[in-house]
Amino acid sequence: MEDFMNRYASGGFTLIEIMIVVVIVSILAMIAVPAYNDSVNKARRTDGQAALMDIMARQERYFTENSTYTTNLSDLNISSASSQEGYYTISLAACGSDIAICVIATATPGAAQADDGWMTLDSTGAKDSENGVW
Repeated sequence: MEDFMNRYASGGFTLIEIMIVVVIVSILAMIAVPAYNDSVNKARRTDGQAALMDIMARQERYFTENSTYTTNLSDLNISSASSQEGYYTISLAACGSDIAICVIATATPGAAQADDGWMTLDSTGAKDSENGVW
């Protein structure tokens, strides 16, 4: 009987050993998941930034031809108000009372980027954002 117990008692893991491994894996996951989510948000943010830069480049071309800016995306040959990957919705507005002087583009985040906040770029090159993400 003692031979039987010695043969099976030395193989395998104890409950304490398994619990220690689970705690270590949990701690690593608590560190890795937020870092991963932050990296994903930064990567998606470039979608909105690229859309704003593209729109402002188109606005400058439009301005050289028409001596004014536009708040209509179709005037800029843009068919959708979404950024290329769809993480942001783009809107245009006059900076002040005169559209011929300044226009501002705003990228509003969609559901996937909701905690990231809006970004703006105007025709003077001024950048602004809700959470300082520019």
